[in-house]
Amino acid sequence: MPAIVSVAEAVPAHVLRQEQVMDFARDLFSESFKDIERLLKAFHNGQIEKRHFAKGLEWFKADKSFEERNNAYIDKAIELGIKAIKNCLSSETFLKKQIPYEEIDAIFTISSSGIATPSIEARIMNMLSFSEHTKRIPIWGLGCAGGASGLSRAYEYCLAFPKAKVLVLSIELCSLTFQRNDRSKSNLIGTSLFADGVACALLTGDAVKREDFQKQAAIPRILATQSTTMRDSLDVMGWEVKDEGLYVVFSKDIPAIIESWLKPNVSEFLQREGIKMEEVNHFVAHPGGKKVIEAYQTALQFDPAMTKISLEILREYGNMSSATILYVLKRFMEFGQQGETGLATALGPGFSSELLLLEWE
Repeated sequence: MPAIVSVAEAVPAHVLRQEQVMDFARDLFSESFKDIERLLKAFHNGQIEKRHFAKGLEWFKADKSFEERNNAYIDKAIELGIKAIKNCLSSETFLKKQIPYEEIDAIFTISSSGIATPSIEARIMNMLSFSEHTKRIPIWGLGCAGGASGLSRAYEYCLAFPKAKVLVLSIELCSLTFQRNDRSKSNLIGTSLFADGVACALLTGDAVKREDFQKQAAIPRILATQSTTMRDSLDVMGWEVKDEGLYVVFSKDIPAIIESWLKPNVSEFLQREGIKMEEVNHFVAHPGGKKVIEAYQTALQFDPAMTKISLEILREYGNMSSATILYVLKRFMEFGQQGETGLATALGPGFSSELLLLEWE
């Protein structure tokens, strides 16, 4: 089965404590909500301590056109995407030696927070020495599910081409979509939760001689995946596209939907693969928010310790949409042992879920 050999991050330079963002939101939203102090409790209740952003706080205090925001997205996506790829292919944690760019057969680029045609990996390929024959598979619009979906699609590519080395590059600069004049509760909650982050993963097919460069004693193989889309759920999560840009759609019902909908999905998936829930050693969960993690625990009846790493990433980085699960996966890959089983899960617009069954080998 295809395996995940290396994962690396590119963390944006600007760090904001949650209190700083809360003060910014108070100034911006106070005239729109009489109960602003009650609503601002979301900034503390979410247990996020700090987040990283592509721009400093001053940048967000003035109106920006859609063009300005999207140009900033393209510039920063290239800069951070290059950094993530370099970190992934030369990781001292996961690799014994650097993987040449020319050996990469395909790049899956995952994003939902900006628009670029030619897509970001094409621009990066002009700056790093990838082969001109490297296949490009940009995937847009999967939101928080995108990182897990990218791993699933790369897994399928490696099944078809077992000699392949493939990158999954997840780029999310959520802050650059911020709408100062959107005084909805969805925007306020989004302001308390979302952040910027970039990550890259290297996957290889079975015919690749991983022993030449694999450093970890055990790495996760992907045994199976499952994609599920809930019918008639388009209003749960996503973007509303207006003249000024992308406006966040974020339903308050998401935790309740997870509790009722996710368990049958997971049960069906694991049963099909002959795995019992109690046999899962690692729960590689995208931390959509504190309430989302609590809903995972309720739905799947996991011990809270199973979501410790997801909560740590949420606390230190916030919700970086598709990139977040790669940050979580990287930490599990640092200590996973041979024979252990993992379940990776992420939820996104559609409303949809992506599940991956992992086994450390």
